[in-house]
Amino acid sequence: MLKVVTLAKQWGGMDKVLDGVKVLEFVGIGPCPFAGMMLADMGAQVVRLDRLHSSGNYKASWESTKSDPFLRGKETLEIDLKHPKAKELVAALIEESEILIEGFRPLVMERLGYGPKWALDVNPALVYGRMTGWGQSGPFSLRAGHDINYISISGVLSTVGEKNGKPVVPINYVGDFGGGAMMLVTGVLGALHAVQRGGRGRVVDASMVEGSSLLATMVHSFRARSQWEDERGVNLLDGGAPFYGTYRCKDGRYVSVGALEPQFFSVLVETLSLTDNAACASQYDTSTWSAMARAFEVAFLKRDRDEWAEIFFDKDACVTPVLTLEEAPHHPHNLQRDSFISLHGVVQPAPAPRFVDCEIPKEEEAFEALRGGTNEILERLGYSKDEISEFLDSQVVS
Repeated sequence: MLKVVTLAKQWGGMDKVLDGVKVLEFVGIGPCPFAGMMLADMGAQVVRLDRLHSSGNYKASWESTKSDPFLRGKETLEIDLKHPKAKELVAALIEESEILIEGFRPLVMERLGYGPKWALDVNPALVYGRMTGWGQSGPFSLRAGHDINYISISGVLSTVGEKNGKPVVPINYVGDFGGGAMMLVTGVLGALHAVQRGGRGRVVDASMVEGSSLLATMVHSFRARSQWEDERGVNLLDGGAPFYGTYRCKDGRYVSVGALEPQFFSVLVETLSLTDNAACASQYDTSTWSAMARAFEVAFLKRDRDEWAEIFFDKDACVTPVLTLEEAPHHPHNLQRDSFISLHGVVQPAPAPRFVDCEIPKEEEAFEALRGGTNEILERLGYSKDEISEFLDSQVVS
């Protein structure tokens, strides 16, 4: 049975490989703050420019900040970007930053007066990262859209779903985060490397359409070798193969099966007591796949999910329980690696990837940047107490 264990209070090592790198993040939703979180997790000093909140909402704003995983490790400066005095502050922040990231539609930053031309005039070595769905150009560039739209025109959405069924929405993992935020992080770090080797400042155009399309490179490779059909649920990795999919158990919960290689398939069949079943005799004979799938369905229905999890725990058959988000932090493997952390009572994924042989910090040390506020940021920029008071009194910042 699945064991429920108290969540570890420390997370496995994140070496501060970006220590000293300063990032300016313009407030947004989804992929841009996620990218900023990843950079902060790796040690970058991230200042997030948030919208100005009224004094009555300050406490609620702070409580929201504490409980939002996207904001861990960041400093926040609430600022009215349209205020005449705001540009001076933003320019000072840009002067000290190596990276700027924003996730507005094309031309929004230009209309606000903070576009890449102005920013690179302020800091010619700046890496200016732009995160959009459609990209900075093209007939759709100024249109509204969401993850589902971006992965639909990249072709990715058409590959997800059951045979003879409609495309299934894979939440917003593929466009927003895999094809969006992670491509933005890759782009800005690549550009930063070039700048540090003597190159000029760069503008990074990260499009979720192109990013999600890039994630499908392997499928394009299969198609080039005539090993993939443009039909859902009939291919090796889209649920078409009975040894690569999910199965319902006696208690209504599910297990996942990924026994692609013959040695793993053999252990799977033996553990399910199907060695004498003719449908399981030849793994890659597609004419037997329907019968093989039925045999697996009947076998897995004989036990509860956690019974199967226990049976397969130490077997190389590529069978694992399909856990809920609530259950995942308590799995023995995730517990041993501190794959999840708890900050301000909110359980969330720990930083990734890991760097080997680095110290494992305590929570309060790892995410202390949250304590940085308006005064600390402005003092670091060289403003006096009187100048800071003037900014506060004129409601440039909160």
